Amino acid sequence: MKLFFTGFFKNLFVILIATCSCLSSAAQNKNFVWTPEEQLELFGYCGKPALISTLGISPETADQIGSIQYWATLQKQKIEAGTNDTFATAGEVNLEVIKKYKKLSITGSKLESVNNLLGITACPLITLNFNTAYDSLSKAQMMQAYKIKYRKMLIDQLGINGRQADMLIDAEAWKQKEALTIATLPENDFNRIRKTVVLHQELDKKYKMIDLTDQQKEGAKNFFLQHQL
Repeated sequence: MKLFFTGFFKNLFVILIATCSCLSSAAQNKNFVWTPEEQLELFGYCGKPALISTLGISPETADQIGSIQYWATLQKQKIEAGTNDTFATAGEVNLEVIKKYKKLSITGSKLESVNNLLGITACPLITLNFNTAYDSLSKAQMMQAYKIKYRKMLIDQLGINGRQADMLIDAEAWKQKEALTIATLPENDFNRIRKTVVLHQELDKKYKMIDLTDQQKEGAKNFFLQHQL
């Protein structure tokens, strides 16, 4: 768990030290009330990967944990609405959750760790970084400005060639324009999170085409967070 949180807060720190015009996803800073279905979807973006990478839980078991939490949320909503014919209190639901976890061999300290990770509602995959100063620039203008200001620095710091640097700059300019479009959605609109996830997935595809090592990929992402036009 220590390694996960160290990496998570390191990424968060990089975001915070970026230029003040660069904003992050509201999901990282505010606790919106999502529907049970949206909570389950959010678990898939943040909680599930955390369970797998930190506790070594299999994807299948992580899905079962997500389903248990979804079930518990629905039960508690029914209790609040006075329509639950099975459970009278949230405490009763929690006891049943523990029983379900026990069947998955999740008990003791492992159960505590799972509960801690289930509280994660922010992660890099749903974090939207955008710079409002770029709104007036076309993608071509952004690329030209990046090349003049940072192309050589990219090559030197990441150990890449000129072609790779140009492809990274193209990907970053695309990302910034896409992020500005997504940022027009209200912060309490879950589609903003969904589109942010798609943005990161598409960016990863672009990075794969550049033939970078994992270290170079992370270095490029951090480079653009720290170096704005």
